[in-house]
Amino acid sequence: MNDDQVLKEILLSAKTIASVGISSNREKDSYWVASYLKEQGYRIIPVNPTTNEILGEKAYPDLESVPGKIDVVQVFRKPEDVPPVVDSAIKVGAKVIWMQDGISHQEAAQKASEAGLQVVMDACMRATHRRLIGEQPIKL
Repeated sequence: MNDDQVLKEILLSAKTIASVGISSNREKDSYWVASYLKEQGYRIIPVNPTTNEILGEKAYPDLESVPGKIDVVQVFRKPEDVPPVVDSAIKVGAKVIWMQDGISHQEAAQKASEAGLQVVMDACMRATHRRLIGEQPIKL
């Protein structure tokens, strides 16, 4: 699932990342991971029902409220909260579900995979990007 070549292909092909569970608190990992990815040229869509804006981007209460195409659904939620996020990712036609470092859910991953999504579990998107691509803005 977390094969380096597959991860690199995901990172190079993705343009839009919906970040579910991102925090507006600058001290939280979710904020810094998304901030880094935005600096690298990705379009970050915050998905958090408790705020209106994060990183200068309009925040949405759920994936179904996000207009347009989503390439990657990045998950910053506890493992038990992953299944409904996967259901929503499938519903909106996302291509990838990426569970951040420390987050995995086998049943949800299997469901996503069976629906045609690529699945990444227990991997920091920022660290993976830095390791496989390096810090340079991606041209969108």
